[in-house]
Amino acid sequence: MLSPKTQVSRPITDRVKESLFSVLYKYDLPDGARVADLFCGVGSLGLEALSRGAEFVFFVEKDRDIISLLKKNIEKAGFSKESKTVRANAFRIENVIDTNEYKFDLVFVDPPYKKTKNVLPGSALADLLNILGDYIIPDGIVVVRTSSDVSLPEQYGRLHVIERRRWGTMAVSIFRGTNS
Repeated sequence: MLSPKTQVSRPITDRVKESLFSVLYKYDLPDGARVADLFCGVGSLGLEALSRGAEFVFFVEKDRDIISLLKKNIEKAGFSKESKTVRANAFRIENVIDTNEYKFDLVFVDPPYKKTKNVLPGSALADLLNILGDYIIPDGIVVVRTSSDVSLPEQYGRLHVIERRRWGTMAVSIFRGTNS
């Protein structure tokens, strides 16, 4: 997988990725899933989902240089037809993805760690998580990656925490959507 020569992107390690997908298997994911990979960087999580049987991945990344590498990684992996790539700010998902056209089984949210320090109402991350319930199927899963010193609240809008994991300096909170 191609990666940038700078620290702009922080791809997840293979060991942690393997552990994360082992957790997702408990929820029958990603096989057959429609996935959104927000703040996707070079596409590590979305490409792993495709390699494990996801039906489709919608990649969102705003950095022009990183998205160039992302597109090369998708092509190299042979998943061009199973994916869509958009250069945009994922915090403004309502301007990027139409909920009438796309509903996801699984969403990865992996913003820069400095953007996850504030998780309170009105923060960019809280606003994004509050609306993500509209972008997932009932009981859909949202995986949020933060630094391990960040503790996300139990609920954002229609999303509630069902599991939390820590690996080294990173943490993952897994949210499930509710119908109401």
